Amino acid sequence: MRIGVLGTGVVGQTIGARLVGLEHDVMMGARAADNEKVLGFASRTGGQAGTFREAARHGDIVFNCLRGDAALDVLTAASGELVGKILVDVSNPLDFSRGVPPSLTVSNTDSLAEMIQRGLPETSVVKTLNTMNAAIMVDPARIPGPHSVFVSGNDRRAKGKVMDLLRSFGWRDNQILDLGDIASARGPEQFLPLWLRLWGALGTGEFNIAVMRRP
Repeated sequence: MRIGVLGTGVVGQTIGARLVGLEHDVMMGARAADNEKVLGFASRTGGQAGTFREAARHGDIVFNCLRGDAALDVLTAASGELVGKILVDVSNPLDFSRGVPPSLTVSNTDSLAEMIQRGLPETSVVKTLNTMNAAIMVDPARIPGPHSVFVSGNDRRAKGKVMDLLRSFGWRDNQILDLGDIASARGPEQFLPLWLRLWGALGTGEFNIAVMRRP
């Protein structure tokens, strides 16, 4: 499958490398095609390097691994390349302007995922993987026992394709929880302040949330 990855940070690099390892045709995008990080990704993994627009054009499915405060501008600029495609939104609306821990730029009555979907009405936005660190996203077996990944989106078919990718990463059916439409992304995004506090308390990001229910 042709997949675009927008963003050169740890999340983009980790997801991109995993997708290449699964034999997908992956292009990572940055502001400039000669960005050191995208060139390093291409050299290290055998994937391709390009601009945001080129990576968006390349992918039938595109991963948004951008910082939350940059995502809307980048995606709006590349919106013409995303028409009719699936956008997997892994970003979080974190505001570091007042230091650490960050606050949320949007919450309660809206979410970054909803803002992206409104801005890209001809793209199927699916929110997932934003509630854990990058290593666990692509290798859930790092955490023993049952734990969960959430999926939100308006398009059932798009969610199904994204769930197939999650299964290829190693997520089992009983770990994948479909929360409903894109408005349900508010919950996973608002989990981030707690996730950051847990990271501080545990001294590691190697943990995940488990949803347990009575049989």
